[in-house]
Amino acid sequence: MKKLRYLTIEFDSEIAPYEVAAFRGAIAQKAGFEHVLFHNHQKDGTVIYKYPSIQYKRIGRNAAIVCIEDGVDEIHHFFQSRTWNIFIGDKELPLKVKSLNMNQITMQVWEKTFDYEINNWLPLNQDNFKIYLEIKDLKEKIEFLEKKLIGNIISMAKGIGWDVDKEIKMSISKLDEPRIIKHKSQKLLSFRAVFRTNVFIPNHLGIGKSASTGFGVVKSVNSN
Repeated sequence: MKKLRYLTIEFDSEIAPYEVAAFRGAIAQKAGFEHVLFHNHQKDGTVIYKYPSIQYKRIGRNAAIVCIEDGVDEIHHFFQSRTWNIFIGDKELPLKVKSLNMNQITMQVWEKTFDYEINNWLPLNQDNFKIYLEIKDLKEKIEFLEKKLIGNIISMAKGIGWDVDKEIKMSISKLDEPRIIKHKSQKLLSFRAVFRTNVFIPNHLGIGKSASTGFGVVKSVNSN
């Protein structure tokens, strides 16, 4: 079991899906690049491979930030700025807070199950991308992705300091046709799926590859 501090900030300004990464960069610049949780890079530019404590995304069409644990403490570096206006490319974006919700979430494996959808999920690297394409049977494809989803949840759990000591149950009930996207000069498959698991996942948390920039966003659909 893990008590997780969880802060969701939604702004009233709209951004496009392809602008989320630029939104991240603009917020990190405003907060100060010396505060590494905003961008997860060392001073020399190398990536810090850890689960992101500050995540950038869209809620509806609006720009939003999700902060967990240490990210909750660090976000004040942005809010103490003289102005919250940022630039995405040449476009100035004035940010005003639409909603701010602070919660403490109990992360654990439950006896009951919960229903979710996950959007823009990137479960496959270059190696298992080829393995997935070779699987012809839909049931086998779903089972393959269910294992990846469990793996993503376990990876997230390790990143927040939660030791998963029970079996995670997983079933994907709906899987949309994946889209091929270009991400960081690589071609990847992006999935939308509806799934059921016995882990409670807070709304808008990101799991899987590039969780910090709007990929793998989980949302409750009709929890039991």
